[in-house]
Amino acid sequence: MPSISIVGIGRVGGALAIALSRSGYALENLVYRTPETAEQISNLLPATSSVTAPATSFPQIHSDIILIATADPDIRPAAEMLVHHVDHRPVVLHTSGSLSSSDVLAALSSSGCAIGSMHPLVSISDAVSGSDAFSNAFFCVEGDDAARMTATSIVESLGGRSFSIRSENKALYHAAAVTASGHFVALVDAAIEMLTECGVDSQRAQEILLPLIQSTVDNLESQRPARALTGTFARGDFAAFERHLGAMEKTPKAIRDIYLLLGERSLELAASNGAKPEDLQKIRERISIAKRKSE
Repeated sequence: MPSISIVGIGRVGGALAIALSRSGYALENLVYRTPETAEQISNLLPATSSVTAPATSFPQIHSDIILIATADPDIRPAAEMLVHHVDHRPVVLHTSGSLSSSDVLAALSSSGCAIGSMHPLVSISDAVSGSDAFSNAFFCVEGDDAARMTATSIVESLGGRSFSIRSENKALYHAAAVTASGHFVALVDAAIEMLTECGVDSQRAQEILLPLIQSTVDNLESQRPARALTGTFARGDFAAFERHLGAMEKTPKAIRDIYLLLGERSLELAASNGAKPEDLQKIRERISIAKRKSE
């Protein structure tokens, strides 16, 4: 197995360190900023598998592959520092979802390194539990041909699946990921707030909504979004929609706006799924009126 060093031992870098060690990769350097995190990760690795070093005293790195898993603003400075700490031509990959390798790893490319990125399309809130999340997860891969081949091989070793996009599309790809994950959490939080206005405790509200959310995800696993859509907008139920608007008169404006904007998108899905056009148009016109009043 190739040797790997990781610069940045946070949630993603730490999770990758643990998972890659399990997959048989030899970890040579774990470059950290927070010693407590590095120590926690090191304790989960074979005793001979890694040498940790603080970012303030960057080590000389001889690994076949270098992963830069720092925060986005730190990737370019790390790459520029690495130029002075490698005496060979490793494959260098970063793990950012929104930055292209040709942009932030240009210094390493100029020195002859193959450069690319591999972004795990999975939510990682903790390095230890996150190390189990890569199996079956998709990874977005981009960069030089050699770097993409290396990244794809790493992903396969982790039990994941890879897909490639053009470098110029990284930001749009990442926006899609944020919409599906981060914005989804914000949407659930808005739904929880609406339930709390019904007198339900927030923790209980989350507990109540989770099975509904899971059933929706289950539907999406086997059906396209238009077919998975259920409820008021899928049926073109104008009367129910009017009741919703009436009940939300005292709801914070931001939550009403979310409801209306997503309602418009839901109408598009319902239309593609064969709902009656006249029913959908009636709701569409009412949404337009409600949005103007909200301005």
